[in-house]
Amino acid sequence: VQLQASGGGSVQPGGSLRLSCAVSENIFNFNAVGWHRQAPGKERELVAEINVGGKVTYADSVKGRFSISRDNAKNTVYLQMDGLKSEDTALYFCKANILSRAFWGQGTQVTVSS
Repeated sequence: VQLQASGGGSVQPGGSLRLSCAVSENIFNFNAVGWHRQAPGKERELVAEINVGGKVTYADSVKGRFSISRDNAKNTVYLQMDGLKSEDTALYFCKANILSRAFWGQGTQVTVSS
C-alpha cells in the first residue's frame, strides 16, 4: 500500500491550502483514510479522517476551518484547509487503516507565517 501526499506549502495567516493523498488501492478497502500532523516538539495528532461509510471526524482545533473529502474514482482523499493559523504549521501525514494495521504516507510540510 502506498500513500502519496502532496499540496503542502507556505501561506500567510488566513490563507488556504488543499492537501491530496493518493492511495495505491481502492480506498474502500480501508476502514478510514485521513490526515495527521506533527509540529516540532509535539506528538503526532489526528486532524481529520473519513471512514468507509463516509463519516468524518475532525480535531476540535480545525472544526469549521478544514474539510476532508474523497474522490472514489481517483482513490484520493483531500484536506481543504481554510483560515489557516500559525498553529497549523506542521508536517502533515496521510494515513490509511485496515482494522489494526496502519499505512502512512510521507509528510508534506505546511507552514503558516506572516
